Amino acid sequence: MENLALIESFSEFKDDKLIDRVTLMAILEEVFRNALKKKFGSDDNFDIIINPDKGDLEIWRNRVVVADDEVEDPNQEISLTDARKIEPDFEVGEDVSEEVKLVDLGRRAILALRQNLISKIHEHDNTTIYKQFKDLIGEIYTAEVHHIRHKAVILLDDEGNEIVLPKEKQIPSDFFRKGENVRGIIESVELKGSKPTIIMSRTSPDFLEKLFEQEIPEVFDGLISIKKVVRIPGEKAKVAVDSYDDRIDPVGACVGMKGSRIHGIVRELGNENIDVINFTSNPQLFIGRALSPARVTSISIDEETKRAEVILKPEEVSKAIGKGGYNIRLAGFLTGYEIDVFREGVEEDVELTEFSDEIEEWIIGEFKKIGLDTARSVLDQDVEDLIKRTDLEEETILEVKRILKEEFED
Repeated sequence: MENLALIESFSEFKDDKLIDRVTLMAILEEVFRNALKKKFGSDDNFDIIINPDKGDLEIWRNRVVVADDEVEDPNQEISLTDARKIEPDFEVGEDVSEEVKLVDLGRRAILALRQNLISKIHEHDNTTIYKQFKDLIGEIYTAEVHHIRHKAVILLDDEGNEIVLPKEKQIPSDFFRKGENVRGIIESVELKGSKPTIIMSRTSPDFLEKLFEQEIPEVFDGLISIKKVVRIPGEKAKVAVDSYDDRIDPVGACVGMKGSRIHGIVRELGNENIDVINFTSNPQLFIGRALSPARVTSISIDEETKRAEVILKPEEVSKAIGKGGYNIRLAGFLTGYEIDVFREGVEEDVELTEFSDEIEEWIIGEFKKIGLDTARSVLDQDVEDLIKRTDLEEETILEVKRILKEEFED
């Protein structure tokens, strides 16, 4: 009965960890075999019989009967005298099976057994969680804010699993309170030691794509396909959509009447501005659509360098570039082309890089960040606007404008 009592005491883990009986018994066998190896040097000649229904366990050691003075390995062999204490009619050469009681292993071994069992169950638990979340990578998941740290928010799901939302995976406008539910996608799962680390993201383009699947039935049903998503999290996003059914307007279906369908997605992403664009395999047409809301006059493409020169009316240039240069940057990410913007009717212009001997490279870089690559594109911008959109001082901007102006006056 000692075996049964010990098994039942171990079985409390089954209820705590929601581990099925059969798995618990398999773990038990492994734990007991390890204990037998430690005590006897080998477990090869032991039979462990486990009854998952009753939770019962029996350990039998099998040995060969040898003459009294010929025992070389006490674990594998038993003397004739000792064998006849078990059954009086045993003879040399016969096999003897003898039950090993757990108490025979010693108190220290039993305590080690219990500790080993706890460790194995935790290991099984972590492996199960790892596999579960590995299958959820790229899927939307909801969890509750448990703890807010400087570099991450720690979330707990309904089953008590810990999920990490790092600062860099949060939308800049995100603000969380303890107990609040948070949605994001499971981006990665790693086993660090034996414990799984589950990373959630709200900045991934995949999160926006999955939100479209959740909120727009035609996307979920496959009537509308999402070709590509690009984002500057919390600021702006562009989504290229298509449909094999000519009767469906993919953009209209995604946006909804007066933006009713996309409103929930925009709100979830901290009022991120989302442009939904009809996909086309025609690169010129696609670039034109990607630069929306600007209206393009003409586009010329160099396929070898993957560059596109876009001509627009002067009043359309700022729309094409967009606030902070976000529109032109996202259009480039979406189409795969580096886009250069030129004003219609302006024949003479010079690349900013031509002035690198007079203007420092980091200053040129500041202008390029907001889509200003040429001398005229900088000259056409208001000084106050440039101060707001770059990290440059007024004095620096005025000096740059002076240098560029001299080029055209010459």
